[in-house]
Amino acid sequence: MRYMDSIIAGFGGQGVMLIGNLLAYAGMKDGLNVTYIPVYGPEMRGGTANCTVVLSDEDIGSPIIHRPKSIISMNRPSLDKFQPRVEDNGIHIINSSLIDMDLADAKRLKCYGVPCNEIADELGNTRMANMVAIGAFVQASGIIPLDAVIGSLENVISPRYHKLIPANTKAIEAGAKHVA
Repeated sequence: MRYMDSIIAGFGGQGVMLIGNLLAYAGMKDGLNVTYIPVYGPEMRGGTANCTVVLSDEDIGSPIIHRPKSIISMNRPSLDKFQPRVEDNGIHIINSSLIDMDLADAKRLKCYGVPCNEIADELGNTRMANMVAIGAFVQASGIIPLDAVIGSLENVISPRYHKLIPANTKAIEAGAKHVA
């Protein structure tokens, strides 16, 4: 059985909803059943934002996740809020550009520190830190092929920004390479 549920969290403006949506599309592209639920904080930019994504080759009973198998923490408040809820031996992708890795519960979880902002900067655009994170997550979890994620970019990026797909592809690949 293929199954993974995840909470992706950060502050508004980090592209958390975009990569959650991307993961859901990629799951569908790979033939899985998916759910995607966005949750916004009080403000869009700067407020908290998170989403839940469930990927399964069987029917999904509920899209609500209390004890996720994995999380992506893009900032410290997200780590503080969601890390304690992750199942033992769960996967935790941590944006080590903004979060001190000493805060990772590495004794209980499979923690991957990924300097998402720095990797995105090296690629020419800090705003692609989210793509670095999703690349790392897909590589670490193995739930879907990286090609399904890259092939789904056109579904979640507005057509007027399709020129950015090659750059986003490089960011996804860089994140995957970082945890490989």
